[in-house]
Amino acid sequence: MRETLFNWLGQTLYGKRCLDLFAGSGALGFEAASREAEQVVMVEQDRSVYKVLQESLGKLALPNVALHCNDGLKFALQTNSTFDVVFLDPPFQSDLLTRLMPRLMQLLTKDGVVYIESGGAFDAGPDWQVLKQRRAGAVHYQLLERTQP
Repeated sequence: MRETLFNWLGQTLYGKRCLDLFAGSGALGFEAASREAEQVVMVEQDRSVYKVLQESLGKLALPNVALHCNDGLKFALQTNSTFDVVFLDPPFQSDLLTRLMPRLMQLLTKDGVVYIESGGAFDAGPDWQVLKQRRAGAVHYQLLERTQP
């Protein structure tokens, strides 16, 4: 899935600002950083997972990555930054995607995109256009952009 995602995004993310709201293992954020993203902000709520992310970042020495130990929804509601790419892979049994979608309208740059992983088909609503979508086993994933007026 990760290979497909980065094929969708292009092989380089040079100059892009990326947000990974539910970083988990950090695979998406670290991959974006290694593909020359200008900045990658990774948010992880679980303290033990956050510490592993810190250790990984120390080993990888990626100066373009900023880690935050925070709840993804709270971070999204509090930040004033905008991003070109937002990665969303929240716990599948939560309602976080539904709660986050309205806020993402303000977090994205004009041409920004959102990548979503979910445990079932997810309809982001009329404000969003599906650019690409696939399914791998029980995981549904899609790339969205705002619907143009």
